[in-house]
Amino acid sequence: MRLVIARCSVDYAGRLSAHLPSATRLILVKADGSVSIHADDRAYKPLNWMSPPCSLKEGDGSWTVVNKAGEKLIITLEEVLHDSSHELGVDPGLIKDGVEAHLQELLADRMEVLGAGWSLVRREYPTAIGPVDILCRDAAGASVAVEIKRRGEIDGVEQLTRYLELLNRDPLLAPVKGIFAAQEIKPQARVLATDRGIDCVVLDYDALRGIDDDKLKLF
Repeated sequence: MRLVIARCSVDYAGRLSAHLPSATRLILVKADGSVSIHADDRAYKPLNWMSPPCSLKEGDGSWTVVNKAGEKLIITLEEVLHDSSHELGVDPGLIKDGVEAHLQELLADRMEVLGAGWSLVRREYPTAIGPVDILCRDAAGASVAVEIKRRGEIDGVEQLTRYLELLNRDPLLAPVKGIFAAQEIKPQARVLATDRGIDCVVLDYDALRGIDDDKLKLF
């Protein structure tokens, strides 16, 4: 991973255009080729980014990042304060909470609880930023990505949103709908999911194990 702290401005040219005025920011270049620009807030969410596959060309005072669709991210460097590279090695990945892992397994085995005629494509379907818990198809054959949490909060909706953005770039899958599934979904997370066109499913652990089938609710 390469970390660059620099005063810079950023311009994006693609399906729409966006401009970040000059400021001091952190630029991350990861081994997968992705480039993201961060401010000193917003937790993990970058101000702008380019997902792989993409190419980075360094010029005199500027970087140009281009993805396979021809979209460009142009970073104009005014002053570089720090530039270092670090080998992180292979990451073992996130080890899911035991309940979350079992919920995923149970739901994958009982896709019919989401709707008649639904079928599993794959658990842990890979994307460039990590695997989405379940990729399935509804009765009409449309692709659906399901992200499962024990407690559904805003960060889980953001995670699924990023997965959907990447999955919808695959013409063999698009359009891909999203379902946010959890034993408990916080009101703010439900509002955000609804605003983004993501369905919410409240999962009852006992119901999925066959103890009580009437507590699984799709909103």
